[in-house]
Amino acid sequence: MIKPIKLGGAVVPLVTPITSGGQLDFAALDRLIESQISGGVEGLLILGTTGEGPCIPRTLRLRLLEHVVLTARGRLVIYANVAENSLADTIASAREYIAAGAEVIAVLPPFYFPARPVELEVWFRTLLDAAPGPVVLYNIPLTTRVSIPLEVIGELVGHPSLVGIKDSENDPKRHEELLRRFGGRPDFSIFIGVGALMAQGLRSGADGIVPSVGNLIPQACQQQVTAARRHDWAAVDAIAARQAEVAAVYQKGRTLAQSISALKAMLQIRGICSSEVFLPLLPMAATEVEVLRGELEKLHLP
Repeated sequence: MIKPIKLGGAVVPLVTPITSGGQLDFAALDRLIESQISGGVEGLLILGTTGEGPCIPRTLRLRLLEHVVLTARGRLVIYANVAENSLADTIASAREYIAAGAEVIAVLPPFYFPARPVELEVWFRTLLDAAPGPVVLYNIPLTTRVSIPLEVIGELVGHPSLVGIKDSENDPKRHEELLRRFGGRPDFSIFIGVGALMAQGLRSGADGIVPSVGNLIPQACQQQVTAARRHDWAAVDAIAARQAEVAAVYQKGRTLAQSISALKAMLQIRGICSSEVFLPLLPMAATEVEVLRGELEKLHLP
């Protein structure tokens, strides 16, 4: 039986630095990780949406995770995302990632065949029964076209392998009900993955946030959670405004894929990693990068 753990804080969904040849850029990865640790965040999510996880070749995924674990050296919690339709492959990847040093596995629902709630429940329960470590459900219908029903979560909460959920569904009413039903439990942590809903989520009792903007301003993201823990809601809202200001530079008017390319371009401008991305994403044009450079200067980022 897996011992229940309580998670929280700012968990940054790390971008995946790569070279022009599509290989992992370990030097850039180290710079990015150290910037996160210096910013005080409590966790990193590897192979997630912002990290282009499903687009990363299988031959590179384990190498990426192993390097992150080696560089982090236990200084924060490492979450590894699994995005598979095959239950057997999901379990196999989870075992591989835990063996490589990940402390928590994040799992997307199967997304090829539209699944009824009863089918999702059986799929997740079978996974949880076989899980080699703590599991966090990952709800992001923007990419999977699947929303994990609250009723299914209710049936799974209490399973010894299930320790939380990252909810990235842009639905404030759902988040309110999620927190009302399952918030405050010692064995289940709720992370908000939608930037615009993070402040309200923390106010309603969320345990943490998973902000893509943390790749740029990790310290501010952790400070927001810290302020929430002391019920300083003015500080929470002020930081939310700053997060929105920075995130708007790479998100506003762009698709999710385009926003990831723009985020990497901003990191390139700051000297952390290249703007290279995995297909089907495309890197930003040089003219667009120059526009971003001007926007960054206005933000006065360190």
